[in-house]
Amino acid sequence: MIAPRTYRAALPAIGALVAIALASGCGPDDLKAESGGTNGGARSADGFGVSPLDNPDGTKPGLAPLTTDEDRAAARKIIEKVATKGRGPKTGYERKKFGYAWKDGVDGIPLARNGCDTRNDLLARDGKDVEHKSGSDCVVMAMTLQDPYTGESIDWRKQQATKVQIDHVMPLSYDWQMGAAHWNEAKRERIANDPLNLLPVDGPANNAKRDSGPASWLPPYKPVRCSYAVRFAQVSLKYELPVTAADKRAMLARCGG
Repeated sequence: MIAPRTYRAALPAIGALVAIALASGCGPDDLKAESGGTNGGARSADGFGVSPLDNPDGTKPGLAPLTTDEDRAAARKIIEKVATKGRGPKTGYERKKFGYAWKDGVDGIPLARNGCDTRNDLLARDGKDVEHKSGSDCVVMAMTLQDPYTGESIDWRKQQATKVQIDHVMPLSYDWQMGAAHWNEAKRERIANDPLNLLPVDGPANNAKRDSGPASWLPPYKPVRCSYAVRFAQVSLKYELPVTAADKRAMLARCGG
């Protein structure tokens, strides 16, 4: 896997650039994705998975950078629909108010009631070269993850469980403060286990995020920040949860607004 920004150095001719790309297994659109170009078609850039614009239910893998002017304009239209309000108190928040972690038996969301818990569903969705436990079609023992938050490739094994964590893109305590405190438990279980709101990511990056909104924390890997903002907005809109005005401004700014 070629590290992000490998081809940022200027080359004397377009022909030489393309030749290097072909030799390394990347196409021109991959180069555009890394350099911020506007050539269309890089919707699965760098092996990070699928564009959030093409994945409105979260069932497809990963979170690919949005690199074209057209895609960024589409991203802003989604974000502009998000309502805003002030962040409420965290009083009464507990993780268990959203059900026990990675519950399979949650109605009304994709991948539910398939015999696998949510964590293993997400590892299998986003991982490459996935290895399952002997005799199981569910328990993921090893995989490689192209992490959208850091831009790095992570070789993961179950013995190193916390090396990859499942992030709630819209954090649960944030949800609580923005309105989920008034939901019933069934709806809270849905947002906690909905694949639209979940990404396997680098553990330390997830720990650094905590319950921050986009105004306070964004993925360290800058090319994915617009995509992250779109995914945050998609969750907000699906569950009719507002974001703070500062978070909405930050989301639009990441997509050129």
